Amino acid sequence: MAGFDNFDEDEHLPRPNDRSDDDLRRFREQLKNGEKDINNTEALEEIIQFYFDHAQFEEALHFVDRLISFEPFSGDAWQRKGMILNNLYRYDEALTCYEKALQLNPTDPEVFVNRGITLDNLNRVEEALQCFNSGLELEPFYEDALFHKGVTLEKQEKFDEAVAVFRMMLDMNPEHPDAWYELGYCYDFLEKLEESAKCYDEHINRDPYNYNAWYNRGIVLNRLGQYTKSIESYDMALAIKEDFPSAWYNKGNAYANLGKLHDAIDCFKMTLQHEPEDIPAWHNLGNAYEELGLYKEAIAAFTTAIKHDEAHYESYFGRGSCYDSMEQPKKALLDYKKAISINPDYPELWHAKGDAEYNLDKVEECLESYRMVLKLDANDAEAWFDYGDTLFEIGKIPEASEALNSCLKSAPQFAPAHYTLARIQIMLHEHKAAVQSLTKAFSLEPDLMKQFKKDYPDLKTHHDFAPLLKK
Repeated sequence: MAGFDNFDEDEHLPRPNDRSDDDLRRFREQLKNGEKDINNTEALEEIIQFYFDHAQFEEALHFVDRLISFEPFSGDAWQRKGMILNNLYRYDEALTCYEKALQLNPTDPEVFVNRGITLDNLNRVEEALQCFNSGLELEPFYEDALFHKGVTLEKQEKFDEAVAVFRMMLDMNPEHPDAWYELGYCYDFLEKLEESAKCYDEHINRDPYNYNAWYNRGIVLNRLGQYTKSIESYDMALAIKEDFPSAWYNKGNAYANLGKLHDAIDCFKMTLQHEPEDIPAWHNLGNAYEELGLYKEAIAAFTTAIKHDEAHYESYFGRGSCYDSMEQPKKALLDYKKAISINPDYPELWHAKGDAEYNLDKVEECLESYRMVLKLDANDAEAWFDYGDTLFEIGKIPEASEALNSCLKSAPQFAPAHYTLARIQIMLHEHKAAVQSLTKAFSLEPDLMKQFKKDYPDLKTHHDFAPLLKK
């Protein structure tokens, strides 16, 4: 937000929080001294500035009203009141004050900027942009107007336009830290991750204690696959602000991406210390436990996520997968069904449901689930294989052959599909075709030759297959 810097045309106004509690006591003493001190506009201005800097906006409002009672035609005083009201979320009243300020001083670009900020807070984005542009018409290189225009363009997801604005600012002032920060934010959304990381570096060089910048830099580096560097960035954010649950959470994800699951678990637990109801943290904690084979711990984490959000289908899916791994397909199937009732358009869920049904000998239900997978994703080679392999097992040979060929169309190197197709060809006495399929299967997955010798011991000496098996 534009500050009060131009109010007294004093370039040496104290920075926020520079004044001490002794100053506050002095101001209060001034107010106790009687009407003479209260009527002193310079003292009132100082008091208003102090309260504004310390975010004591109700007190600031009280004294700005006193100031306006003495200077009702001061555009600066009306602008001050508008800024205070804005910080009290009384946006409509703030706009009224800015209108009054503009009537008194229609050529003050700062008023346009502050009015634009309030309009942006009201989500009246186009009007806000008009205000920033009006400020820029009065002062073409006014940094505050450019900066807030860029931020508002970001909110509209007009990132290319925002980049142009921040670049203009940096051409004028390469040391502007916030412009570097916002430029990094824009490049992130534009998938220009290398540029984004460089911009955050430029910002951090100028403002090394901005934990949000370290955090955003970590996010970008993680997306670049630079997980170790992203962890270092999260560590810097946490060194500045330890109670930063999002940094703990994403640090955990980076460790998980590195396969350091115990470290990831520690980070997710730290997230939950700060935010005990953080559903993604509970879910990812469950994922980490599941990958370690600690299924009971994983189930407990997924169950807690579900407790906090009964519609969190991902945790039903995760818990069902754990039950599957523990060879409890009935419990797994219940969770898969619940997840599908919440999100029926997730092919992986239907596939897991089909596998559980297969393990429970519910073949028709299993086939129907695989058909749903293929309806949602016609190029899912694994689903085509499972569908075709199951059809083969129940003797539906033409349908099985068609499904397996569809699998190989999507994934020509899918060895198990070549193998099952060879089994069908053997059944149909199409030995030359079977040899071709087996040759492909064995070249892709040599262990399938052992499986073939086990499945077809009588064919070891068959004149069509013996040469292939001797290889």
